[in-house]
Amino acid sequence: MKVRFWGVRGSIPVPGRATNRYGGNTSCVEVRPKGAAPIIIDAGTGIRKLGKSLMEESFGDGRGKCSVLISHTHWDHVQGLPFFSPLYRAGNHVHIFARQRDMHLEAVFSQQHNAPYFPVPLAAMQADMHFHELVEGASFNIGEAKVTAARLNHPWVAIAYRVEVDGASVVYCSDTAPFTDMLLGRDFIERPSFGTLPPAVREELANMRAGIVALCKNADLLIYDTQFTADEYKVRPHWGHSRPDDAIEIAREAKVKQLCLFHHAPMRSDDENDAILAQYREVVSADRFKLVSAYEGLEIPLGET
Repeated sequence: MKVRFWGVRGSIPVPGRATNRYGGNTSCVEVRPKGAAPIIIDAGTGIRKLGKSLMEESFGDGRGKCSVLISHTHWDHVQGLPFFSPLYRAGNHVHIFARQRDMHLEAVFSQQHNAPYFPVPLAAMQADMHFHELVEGASFNIGEAKVTAARLNHPWVAIAYRVEVDGASVVYCSDTAPFTDMLLGRDFIERPSFGTLPPAVREELANMRAGIVALCKNADLLIYDTQFTADEYKVRPHWGHSRPDDAIEIAREAKVKQLCLFHHAPMRSDDENDAILAQYREVVSADRFKLVSAYEGLEIPLGET
């Protein structure tokens, strides 16, 4: 399979001279099994360019099929879906998988298509759209690919995905906070504070972390949220994002083969991303895994290609 990055930023798209090399689009990763339909993870603004590319294949003739795995429905992970060209061509089949609470999944996506937010309602999409509700721990197949989901520590709950196909595995963990300081879920935390956690919360965080380590075990590629530096995390621990050190700890414990820094902060310039990568390559110089940083257009072949 091949893993290609179409959007690597968090929070908001940030086009401009300072972000040209890494790219300014929000999260979207394509997993392309050998000779099979694409599996897309997240639908940030990067999915727009991916959709244009897919229209040059069978999707342009209305014969395309793809699956979209949504980590969570915050804007930066779904805002590109109304601009995904294959949805506007009859005959295409698009399967959307996500974890959602309190509202039917299709209704969630319909909202951003409705007036006054967008002129074309979801019901007017010409492609056949199929919605699949997930729960934490779900395991299912997409063609020959096995997909497994696990919960992440993020406001309103996000899930990580492991995709196994062609003799290789890739894990996508974005967005998540560390599993140490606070448990994030349905409630908005306005004034975060660090302190001793109740035993039940510590246990839940430990179980959540163990689930992520298990999901990542021996993965060929781990894509991990590293939006914050250590100082930035101290100011915004309740935003639900991690530091490179957190990703490295998981990668070491899970014995992954390659770690990719992802979900770059919108205010981070290309040069600053370069500096972070160089700094942490020194940190992992004695480790057995390779460290890379995601940029738009990066393509990583895994297993049988």
